[in-house]
Amino acid sequence: MILLTDDLRARLLANGRDRGADHVPVVKFFNPLGEGVWLATELDADGDTLFGLADLGYPELGSFSLEELTSVHLPFGMGIERDILFATDRALSVWAKAARQAGSIRAAERIVILIDPDRGDTF
Repeated sequence: MILLTDDLRARLLANGRDRGADHVPVVKFFNPLGEGVWLATELDADGDTLFGLADLGYPELGSFSLEELTSVHLPFGMGIERDILFATDRALSVWAKAARQAGSIRAAERIVILIDPDRGDTF
């Protein structure tokens, strides 16, 4: 699977030029056989360094490598995948708060969809 389409790459690069903003995650990557979920909001000009929320057992904000995600070889010929159905209008800070409260990005998905934008990000 191609992890980044041209459109996703362009959106991530555009966000990467605006470092101080609380961007909405553009893409979600996941390990289909176990732990590992990444929400990416930005891509550096180097084309490899992504920024976002990573969860390898505990959710944390930081940078991660697209090349490293691509190079993961799992059993049965599988690798890290892109969630083609992922879409959100919630900022990364909302995701981070929900993931820390819930204990993981996967558990946070159930919280984030229940947030009423008219009431703010209280949950």
